[in-house]
Amino acid sequence: MDEGRARDSIVAAARMMSAAGLAEAFGHVSIRWGDGFLITSTLPFATAGPEDVVLVPDLADPPSGGGNTPLETPMHAAVYAARADVNAICRGHPPAVVAWGVGTESVPLFHGLGALAGERVDVHDNVQLVSTSTHGAAVAETLGDGHAVVLRANGCLAAGATPLEALTRLYFLEERARIALTAGRERETTDWQRRLADTAAELPRAMAWVAATFGPS
Repeated sequence: MDEGRARDSIVAAARMMSAAGLAEAFGHVSIRWGDGFLITSTLPFATAGPEDVVLVPDLADPPSGGGNTPLETPMHAAVYAARADVNAICRGHPPAVVAWGVGTESVPLFHGLGALAGERVDVHDNVQLVSTSTHGAAVAETLGDGHAVVLRANGCLAAGATPLEALTRLYFLEERARIALTAGRERETTDWQRRLADTAAELPRAMAWVAATFGPS
């Protein structure tokens, strides 16, 4: 993939995030690029183009934010530094996730497709913006080897091999949180291991559905 296509993939994911109601004014999308990454600017997703995507050339020296660079750029750098398998990140504020994130309990898994967000999704218990490398490293530690993490009182992020994969995991994290909020019962002891074995096969179909549903018509 050349840089132009990488920028296009970021913009496409950002616009789908907006169309799906997963991001407000403060969401961002990034993709690993060289020794650093490309990330959406602070412009609204609906109007920003590939030329507005910001290049961060070095994971070890992310900008602190300001102007058109998101304040939480160091969080993306920290996740990429900690996870060689992560090539894209979507950061959003889906309403059910935000509602769940007023507390500190991990988002329970009550339905099969919720597993697309990962077997376990923890809440990072710090309400401050993740605008420093130190705080970013703490978020990466909470994420661990998972696919998503809730930022207490401040939305969430999801990681993937591509922006579309990260977006898909974010979408189903929102569905998982919504079901957890409305299920109206205590968490049940369930053996999910056999069901989780099918999640990898479901992911490509889910990604295709997200692209077809929220992409350009």
